[in-house]
Amino acid sequence: MDLNLFFSQLLNGLSSGAIYASLALAIVLIFRTTGILNFAQGEMALFSTYVTWWLADQGLSIGLAIAISVAVSFVGGAVIERVVIRPFEKASPLVIVIATLGLFLALNSLTQVVFGTDAKQLGSAFPDTVWDVWGLRIEAQTIGILVVLGLECVALWVLFQRTRIGLALRAVADNPEASRLLGVRVGTMLMFGWGLSAALGSLAGAMVVPTTQALTASSLQSVLVFAFAAAALGGFDSPLGAVVAGLIVGIARALTIQYIEPLNNIELVVPFAIILVVLLVKPAGLFGSTQVERV
Repeated sequence: MDLNLFFSQLLNGLSSGAIYASLALAIVLIFRTTGILNFAQGEMALFSTYVTWWLADQGLSIGLAIAISVAVSFVGGAVIERVVIRPFEKASPLVIVIATLGLFLALNSLTQVVFGTDAKQLGSAFPDTVWDVWGLRIEAQTIGILVVLGLECVALWVLFQRTRIGLALRAVADNPEASRLLGVRVGTMLMFGWGLSAALGSLAGAMVVPTTQALTASSLQSVLVFAFAAAALGGFDSPLGAVVAGLIVGIARALTIQYIEPLNNIELVVPFAIILVVLLVKPAGLFGSTQVERV
């Protein structure tokens, strides 16, 4: 086995896995605060990425364009929760899931109406520097993506463990009715959770698109599939699980592409086979908590 080739694919897997983990974190945040799966998460990130592209096209630096897009996405996520999701809060979870599917289609169409259907080019926020370490090529973009994921994890840990807002978010996730009785503004916390999730999705989109050929209306759909896979593998209520599982899925996909005879969509087989085996053994995921109900 060529060890340099193996470690090169390992780095590629970590890079893509960090992106899956970032979007999986966004999915987990919404699930923890609302108990629903947001199938529109990828299209929310897609629209944000187009906003990043538009800002950069107006002459702003990529870093500033991403920062503004993240802020806009936070506000947009909060508005979506208030206008689209809140009216269905008393409905069954299935109705809310259908609403997110409708939002998926609406955002995809809106993106094409606003920004057009032609492919766009979005530059990377990281330099194109490449280091040669013992024959192994290490790209600055790979290191940058991993650093961004690490900063996201640290920021979320501080938010949830060291701030009053984080405490309120955890309380709303555990028991919204009791939180409301204790004076917590449940609606505001839900809006904040959706906004935070949208901001994380915006970062994921800005990181993944420069690694692809172009930005199109379908750019983040495959990423969303792998992000959902990571969230399921790690546990839909575990941010740590989303990160670890995202990296696992990314590495498994990269090694599958490299070492298994290339077939159409073969890269989907091994990661999802791993997920299937794990979920058969531990249905709540690697780090998910098991719900115990008393009759």
